[in-house]
Amino acid sequence: MRGFALRAAELAGSVAGLATAVLSLVAGCALLGVAAAGAGGALVAIVLAAVLVFSVFAFCERMALSAMLARPVSEVEHPELYRLVRELSKAGRLPVPRLYLSPAEQPNSFSVGRGPRSGAICCTEGLLALLDEDELRAVLGHELAHVSGRDVLASTVSAGLATVITFPAVLPVLPPVLLPVFGPVGAVMVRLSVSREREYRADASGALLTGDPLALARALRTIEAGADEMPLAPDGRRLSVGHLMIASPFVPAGIARLFLAHPPAGERIRRLEALAGYRR
Repeated sequence: MRGFALRAAELAGSVAGLATAVLSLVAGCALLGVAAAGAGGALVAIVLAAVLVFSVFAFCERMALSAMLARPVSEVEHPELYRLVRELSKAGRLPVPRLYLSPAEQPNSFSVGRGPRSGAICCTEGLLALLDEDELRAVLGHELAHVSGRDVLASTVSAGLATVITFPAVLPVLPPVLLPVFGPVGAVMVRLSVSREREYRADASGALLTGDPLALARALRTIEAGADEMPLAPDGRRLSVGHLMIASPFVPAGIARLFLAHPPAGERIRRLEALAGYRR
């Protein structure tokens, strides 16, 4: 009961943060409209902002997946991946999510969707190449925990909002110096909607689903090492979806520091080892 209450409070906080982010975006557009054309400009800006927010809600999943160049993966290509996901979905009494594959060499994964019935999990090619079956199973359990916990809605929509805000910075016709201008605004959208506690809870729930907390701890070590050796370039689109991933894909420096939304890997591993009965 206490765990359910904590999760409900966290979900309520994420929804409240997302609502604040949306209202902030609309208010910001209204202020720009007033500055440009007075009251009439504010009305036009509010309408445009509403259309923008609706579009983000409708296409946020596609935006997040396209940022990592992800494509749908078939069962013929990766039968073992499908087998693991089906087993875990059955154990968790969840619909089987859609599966995607990103060509990134860095080992990482993320989940998107609006809830259990629309969830999707994306793995990078680097993740499939580096993890053994138990570790991959543990990572998939973590991602399914995000989907079942419904915190994936706020994180996916915040990724869409951040992508829209940072989009002008990646247009080839505009100077690249715009990223430091638009980036902090996108980072605020992410920080308002995403709590670091969500990763701790997904770690614990995923470990309980698979029954192997130490496998997830090993996977996190491998993923963190891979992210350090092969960090993703922090462009506008990738920055906006970095918080969705199981571990931060960027070097924590410059503009990327503003988008950090993951708790320390060492603390996550310590909690998983404690869950397995190991005491340091």
